Amino acid sequence: MTARRRAPRRTEAERNDQALLDGARAVLATDGAHASVAAIAKRAGVGIGSLYRRYPTKEALFLHLLDLVLDQYLAAAEAALADPDPWSGLAGYVTTVVEFAGSLSPIAGTVQLPEAVQDKNRRADEAVAAVVDRAHAAGVLRPDATLIDVELLIEQLGKSPLIEQLAKQGRTDLQAAARTARARITAIALDGLRAAGHPPLPGEAPGPELFEERWATDESRPPEPS
Repeated sequence: MTARRRAPRRTEAERNDQALLDGARAVLATDGAHASVAAIAKRAGVGIGSLYRRYPTKEALFLHLLDLVLDQYLAAAEAALADPDPWSGLAGYVTTVVEFAGSLSPIAGTVQLPEAVQDKNRRADEAVAAVVDRAHAAGVLRPDATLIDVELLIEQLGKSPLIEQLAKQGRTDLQAAARTARARITAIALDGLRAAGHPPLPGEAPGPELFEERWATDESRPPEPS
């Protein structure tokens, strides 16, 4: 069989793969980690057999989705660092990542992360930290806003009950308006991160354990003190 004859099949497989990944994101947003394989396949418009041919288990699908999302985080952070304006870079990172942030939060602590995924996550974390550090050094990000504050803000903005409810209702006619509404809220939130005339933030700054501990499985979680 020639490469030309194989190409259409490969293209169809890639389309199905992307549809499955998009379907998993959508179903996870509404059903959480208990999302069923059947629901994901239905949302993707493919048969369950096609899903299992691409991913032998639901965990394998989730891990592949996580790997792709980490690529997106890393690309967004690198684009932010390439922006000569520290504030524009930070704001661009936030607005980009809000579009897919939180899609994987429901599976935190339910899958064992391979070393390759952990390594990519570390690289993404380092790049995002550099974005925030640069904004602090330039004096454009309020000094009491930490990296974790920024990441938690992104997660909160990424979880849109309005968009998710409309998607569940099949109201495609309102999706564009809902995304515009979220963009406006994101702009309002970004204004609160600017280093100018704000009262101090309440309480102690959150620590990285708010993210790290959620991804710890029962096997890797340290025992609680007796």
